[in-house]
Amino acid sequence: MTLILASPTDADRADWERLYHGYAEHYGMPMDDTILATVWGWIQASDEPFHGRLARSADGEAIGLMHFRPMPSPLRGTRIGFLDDLFVAPAHRGSGAVDEMLNALREEARRQGWPFVRWITKEANYRARGVYDRHATRTDWLTYQLDA
Repeated sequence: MTLILASPTDADRADWERLYHGYAEHYGMPMDDTILATVWGWIQASDEPFHGRLARSADGEAIGLMHFRPMPSPLRGTRIGFLDDLFVAPAHRGSGAVDEMLNALREEARRQGWPFVRWITKEANYRARGVYDRHATRTDWLTYQLDA
């Protein structure tokens, strides 16, 4: 599969929203217009260190998205990349789209000077983890969440 990956523009908003709704549904997270507007604003703001990419198939269909950002790594004294969201529409899973998206993210990390990109996923996300295992090294770090 050959993908076209680009930062989403105003003309892409409906496609991005459709995919982001699918992503939220996949993880059982609520989604509403306020959240959509906030995340869209981050992607569009030139002064916000949050990046979005929309993946389109060769025929122009929007089939996936990813959101990523720089993150300080104090022990290394540098910034690394952090992949917040990666989603491919169910009809296109297994097509190689995720492989292309992760390869593009690797190239972006090189351009940004990040030594690596980290992300988290659900333990039970076995299908995605199979792809991730081909591209990345699973770390031994556990994730905790401190509620405010």
